[in-house]
Amino acid sequence: MSVATPIIPDTTHIGYDQHRLEQLLLTHKATLDGHNQSIIVSLSQRIDEIDPLSILAFLTHETINNFSKDEIYFYWENQGKTEAILGYGVTHSSQLNIKDRFTKSQQFVEDCFHKIIKVDQDNLSDSSPHIFCGFTFFSETNQQQFPFPSAFSFLPKLEVIKRKRNSLLVFNLLIDSTSDVKKLANQTIANIKLLSQFKPYEEISKQEKQSINLNFKYQMIQGFESSVASALRSIKDNHFQKLVLANALDLTDSQDFSIVTCLKKLRYYHPDCYLFAINNGKNNCFVGASPERLISLKNKQLLTDALAGSISRGNTKSDDYYLAQKLLKSSKERREHQVVIEFIVQRLINLGLTPQISPLKVLKLSNIQHLWTPIYTQLNPNIHPLEIVAKLHPTPAVSGFPTGVTCQEIKRYETFERGFYAAPLGWIDYDGNSEFIVGIRSALISGNHARLYAGAGIVEGSEPEKELEEIQLKFQGLLKALSYC
Repeated sequence: MSVATPIIPDTTHIGYDQHRLEQLLLTHKATLDGHNQSIIVSLSQRIDEIDPLSILAFLTHETINNFSKDEIYFYWENQGKTEAILGYGVTHSSQLNIKDRFTKSQQFVEDCFHKIIKVDQDNLSDSSPHIFCGFTFFSETNQQQFPFPSAFSFLPKLEVIKRKRNSLLVFNLLIDSTSDVKKLANQTIANIKLLSQFKPYEEISKQEKQSINLNFKYQMIQGFESSVASALRSIKDNHFQKLVLANALDLTDSQDFSIVTCLKKLRYYHPDCYLFAINNGKNNCFVGASPERLISLKNKQLLTDALAGSISRGNTKSDDYYLAQKLLKSSKERREHQVVIEFIVQRLINLGLTPQISPLKVLKLSNIQHLWTPIYTQLNPNIHPLEIVAKLHPTPAVSGFPTGVTCQEIKRYETFERGFYAAPLGWIDYDGNSEFIVGIRSALISGNHARLYAGAGIVEGSEPEKELEEIQLKFQGLLKALSYC
């Protein structure tokens, strides 16, 4: 997206100079008029290499300056790119529970970015402020069961960004006619000095890896196998080709789960997945490690994934190879995968794009392997990232096919709210880059209670007991991580 950058006074190398920052904010406050009631000054500061997860651990245990320990936040990590981003606190936000949530969220993103004045003291290429977004699977959500709106977008007060060995802080400062600029400048400089002192987390020790919590009480929602059997009868009667049915596993512990500890374990056990955590500021956090990218958009290059069809990992290299070959040769798994490819390609064509299909691969994760086909295309400059997200969600990998029919079937069979499970979570930056994943391999954590989610694709040839085994296998990643929390 193209956003005009206002001309600002010469304020390079603000560094830790409170007076200079105060003068900058006063200059921008003086530009406010009846048509422009507020602006957002986005200030970036390069710092020594830092781990955003260390900052999250600190901020959620301490109240400092203008941050409380109960703020809304979004944590994102992709170890493959050596990238981690923390968005903490809220400068500007949108919460929607309406059917046209993607269109309205797009308007919010565009309006928010138009308010921003970037102050980039070192001409940093990666200093773009981010808006973080979470969309529930369905546009109507029972918030008593899943305590987030169906569309949630926010520009954070603070961003901690790490890409490779480069780290920086971004402060998004809201300025209106009532703003106490001196106080705001003082808090910002104090926060820069404080947060610059943190060091990356040390590697998990061998002893820590083995300290498993055995105090869980857990219960899986019943009726999954009978739902699969019923769905198979509908498939035989040609009501639909594929249906993805999810199940939930509820855990209760004697003490609250630690989100940061869970993320540390997921980081260790799932280095090939996207780690994420989105917290509503009310002790409810949706957390997980997803292997499935919905979109990745950088410099107008779009990449998406068809990820469907799975099998377990082997205990030895030869077993693992045998299982991978079995997956590749399975007509049932290949049929399930092809449905997803065709859906994604057609949706991108409908947007006026020309998708290219990469060769089929096997994506090997810690305890499971999937059929994986990357799909890429050049993006037209007038297409917003959320238009693509709206077009692709939900793919047959998480709903079934045809999606209109299967979404109604999901509501009929599943007795719980999916919420963010299998739904788009991600970010859009000021320069139009964006990344969204599908919120699978995930859990909703509320104090000492956690609800884990997992699903399986039901097609002709599926067997209820094997689909249940697949779901139980998918639960293992979060179960292992929460065993240390």
